[in-house]
Amino acid sequence: MKTETELEIFLVCVPGFETVLRAEAIEKGFKKPTCSQGGVTIRGGWSVAWRANLELRGASKVLVRIATFKVQHLSQLDRRAHDVDWQALLQPEGTVRVEASCKKSKIYHQKAAAERIAKAISDTTGAKISDDGELVIKARIFEDHCTISIDTSGTALHKRGSKEALNKAPMRETLAALLLRSCGYQGSEPVVDPMCGSGTFVIEAAEIAAKKKAGRHRHFAFEQLITFDADLWARMKAKDISIKPEPHFYGFDRDPGAIDRSRANAERADVLDDCTFTNQPISALKAPNGPTGLIIINPPYGVRIGEIKKLSNLYQSLGQVLKDEFTGWRVGLVTSADKLAKSTGLAFDDNTLAFSHGGIKVKLYQAQL
Repeated sequence: MKTETELEIFLVCVPGFETVLRAEAIEKGFKKPTCSQGGVTIRGGWSVAWRANLELRGASKVLVRIATFKVQHLSQLDRRAHDVDWQALLQPEGTVRVEASCKKSKIYHQKAAAERIAKAISDTTGAKISDDGELVIKARIFEDHCTISIDTSGTALHKRGSKEALNKAPMRETLAALLLRSCGYQGSEPVVDPMCGSGTFVIEAAEIAAKKKAGRHRHFAFEQLITFDADLWARMKAKDISIKPEPHFYGFDRDPGAIDRSRANAERADVLDDCTFTNQPISALKAPNGPTGLIIINPPYGVRIGEIKKLSNLYQSLGQVLKDEFTGWRVGLVTSADKLAKSTGLAFDDNTLAFSHGGIKVKLYQAQL
């Protein structure tokens, strides 16, 4: 592969977790990551973007910036879009989707902006423009400055390629990874999820401990670009650093179907031997034998006042079991209301982390038992 031009690469994450993703990027050896709203910027060649997709667990997307320019009207956008060297990037037989957003700019018509960029791509490469194209070109026009990026990920990165069996409102793997890291988890201690649903927290914790590459089971949009080097990519994926983790990981749920789904997902992720999933209610929960570790829970939330009142007994029971059975463990609880967190009776830290989950404003509450 030729010497790579240094690119600006933007790692998208759930807003509120920028510093958490930056810490992961530093740990994984990405150079000089810097935080901005909604993600982290790193620099490097195309292979750096590939590695980010393969290894980073907290990133939702990996975008490569290919052009930035000032633009105030559509004819100017048309001209500047034609100046981009699309032929060095896009396959002539490829299918591309163009998305545009406009804010605080003289160009305000998003569809018209996307059409101008799409025409430039079609004129210069012959690539087909389609709403179904997996390879997405993203244009953001903000305060009369246009930034054009290629979404190198394709399907969002929480889709690792191993979770097929889902519960309602499942926790995304990328968010689970960020929450685990926010709770200080580094892969060296057991993790318990008393309401495991599809097993996301448990499986993600086991994969982290086993040092498995997050994207090892899936394909990425960058594989369709002219800049893609299949031999180098094969070598990158073949560098297996996975290990047999020392700690064990435990998921519990009162729904037997959830336990079946968790086991199936863990088997596809190659971590079933490191996990135990048990069908039981909160009232039967006990700490596993061995060292203390992390309890992480994403219980049902209440959005309306009536729902919060109905859930308070569940949270109270959960808190009592944790206090009685898990002395010395840490707790990370995700919920939507301070009242529900207080219902547990646990002494949560003052510093909570606020974010959105499934369109609901929630917080991560942490405590030491």
